[in-house]
Amino acid sequence: MTGKIYPSPKAALEGVLFDGMTIMSGGFGLSGNPESLIPAVRDAGVRKLTVISNNCGADGFGLWMLLDNGQIQKMISSYVGENKLFESLYLSGELELELNPQGTLAERIRAGGAGIPAFYTPTGVGTVVADNKPVERFEGRDYVRETWLKADLSIVKAWKADPEGNLVFRKTARNFNPVMATAGAITVVEVEELVEAGALDADAIHTPGIYVDRIIVSTVNEKKIEKLTTRPRSEETA
Repeated sequence: MTGKIYPSPKAALEGVLFDGMTIMSGGFGLSGNPESLIPAVRDAGVRKLTVISNNCGADGFGLWMLLDNGQIQKMISSYVGENKLFESLYLSGELELELNPQGTLAERIRAGGAGIPAFYTPTGVGTVVADNKPVERFEGRDYVRETWLKADLSIVKAWKADPEGNLVFRKTARNFNPVMATAGAITVVEVEELVEAGALDADAIHTPGIYVDRIIVSTVNEKKIEKLTTRPRSEETA
């Protein structure tokens, strides 16, 4: 270990995992998932986890591993489609689900990182999303009160980092990762490339290193494609 840099996913998670904890995991579909850190959480065997993530992986990939291993007690998510294991566990009562509109989920996480305990949004008013939540009227429109989300641990995937933990994300892999990096009591980041101090353009940094506690170089970078559709090339373009 050198400063914030750790030699492996297992080493980076040492001393921060415990039963009943809350974990935020970056990613959107198959893009930007902490592919190296999730298997290390699985191998650690911690149970009764509450996991905050847009979705819960896909068959055999990402957070699906923790579901399949019986480690997740509750999911706080915005999309649960195309995951048969998730569906089965939820319908059987083995998995608790707190479903959020996607923008609300992102804002709840951002609020947690910014120290804002609650905010109002019109999204979800008059639906099950607003059940048991205060609703107030502002300028003739109803708004539901949502509360912040924070975690004991945030696991994040970035493209590049320097030794201080300044992060740059690549294209759609940026997704939930930057806001989750701010909302964890401890934030562990896996990166595709670790660069020297001063190599990153200061104006291009997406997440300042002050939010990052531990860094590893990714051991898994599959870059899966969720749905690949092709068509035969015509003779004119062949």
